[in-house]
Amino acid sequence: MDKYKPIIGLEVHIELSTKTKMFCSCPADHFGKPPNSQVCPVCLGLPGALPVANTEAIVSTIKLGLSFASRVNLFSKFDRKHYFYPDLPKGYQISQYDLPFCVGGFWEGISGYKVRIRRIHLEEDTGKLVHTEVNSKKASLVDFNRSGVPLVELVTEPDFSDPSEIASFLKEVQKVVRYLGISSADMEKGSMRLEANVSVATDGGKLPDYKVELKNINSFRFLEKAIKSEVERQIKLLTKGEAPSQETRGYDERSGGTFSQRSKEEAKDYRYFPEPDIPPIVFSEEEVGNIRKQIPELPRQASQRYIRDYKLPANYINVLTSDPARSLYFQEAAKLGQLHGISAMQIADFMVNKSWDSDFPEPAGLIKKIVALGKKEFAKAPEVAKAVEQVVGEESKAVEDFSKGKVAVVGYLLGQVQKKLKGTGEPTLINKLLLKRLQGG
Repeated sequence: MDKYKPIIGLEVHIELSTKTKMFCSCPADHFGKPPNSQVCPVCLGLPGALPVANTEAIVSTIKLGLSFASRVNLFSKFDRKHYFYPDLPKGYQISQYDLPFCVGGFWEGISGYKVRIRRIHLEEDTGKLVHTEVNSKKASLVDFNRSGVPLVELVTEPDFSDPSEIASFLKEVQKVVRYLGISSADMEKGSMRLEANVSVATDGGKLPDYKVELKNINSFRFLEKAIKSEVERQIKLLTKGEAPSQETRGYDERSGGTFSQRSKEEAKDYRYFPEPDIPPIVFSEEEVGNIRKQIPELPRQASQRYIRDYKLPANYINVLTSDPARSLYFQEAAKLGQLHGISAMQIADFMVNKSWDSDFPEPAGLIKKIVALGKKEFAKAPEVAKAVEQVVGEESKAVEDFSKGKVAVVGYLLGQVQKKLKGTGEPTLINKLLLKRLQGG
């Protein structure tokens, strides 16, 4: 066992796509709008303004929790979380503390890697600082359009030790949110933001009495880099006999390192107490059951069905199920394809490798194009078999990966065969001959 073991927990913040904000009737869609054009006394925290909870946001939060096997608290409440930032006009944030809407749950990766969910709660987002120049002087201005937008926070237990597993989990969360239709989870627009709590355990793996929070990272790749950099920094300190400080740190994309921002607060520092202006939220088992019925087929379920019904390789499935609209498009195209003798594999090939679905808004258009192409002759079976043999002989690394269980390489090899055939190979035949050859046939 290595002397040092990273211990990592995640906090995922997701802006919900509701029409209005969490506690007022201002529009929630704030991206690209003129600064401070979507505000009112409630989201500005003016004296005497009373918040009213957004029902749609609460239901969306519960849908997310149920999707990760969380338990729904039938009695829940909102709390005031006190801290002062220039982008938080009230001086406190309406959030949830000891009775969040959802607790527990888990995520299991394809490799069997399992991560426990601690809680999924709902709160209001803060405003946004804009760093600019005014009259040739540096200034920080505040745009309160985002203040009060519904924000779901998913918190995991510190179950991650391999940073490479983190991206798989976060991509799954992003896909689930999109399938549920509760958020675009667009990281470029800030509607999905990532934080990681990072510690390093010494021999025995006991959880240390400190953690470093990496704050507000908007890229899966940058988060992985930030975690690796922070783990290296902490190991260097521990090697010298120094204990890392409990603090919040940012990530500098240019230097590839983390930097200190402030000391990390504890729960007691926030002085939580129940929000007096919003009554507790009470659900019945029947109401939770009705919300459960609204949950559509989720990405993991869709992937399993694609394997069973369409016999597609893993890399094709990952692409086709990455977006719910594209997944529905493929399924409709596959149904139409059956009427014309076109296999699901052929349709997937045109969508994944040529992105032809982007040229045809309706699946019927794509099928019509494939039918027209089918009138041209595909390469003969002996020619395809020869190309398969050549690729298998040239791509020894991919063949070795397949023998180790990495079935996703089939899609790569299929593409290499198509290159040799100049796109005239029939995808179903190529896939059949490749699998036969790779399995020793």
